Amino acid sequence: MNDNFAIQLFEGKKVRIVWDAEQEKYYFSVVDIVQVLTSSFDYQQVRKYWKVLKGRLIKEGNESVTNCYQLKLPSSDGKKYMTDVADLQGIFRIIQSIPSKKAA
Repeated sequence: MNDNFAIQLFEGKKVRIVWDAEQEKYYFSVVDIVQVLTSSFDYQQVRKYWKVLKGRLIKEGNESVTNCYQLKLPSSDGKKYMTDVADLQGIFRIIQSIPSKKAA
């Protein structure tokens, strides 16, 4: 994957984005999107929220979770960690699963 990494701000929160030139798609960090929608400042709480939601979506047979990939993205400590990412279509499906006024 030939990728370019970027950070975009949305409502003052960082959202990590990767451009895949081969597939011509953007991939968004799922945890970052969940953090924006839940308005949580506690990253560990957001990770737990995504873990529970991901498990529920898998049980329901939701394809948006199976279309999530993991890429190494830089974190706040400067190290790169495997992070769930989804393309724009997958992110929209995940957003629809989160009860938030921001998701409307």
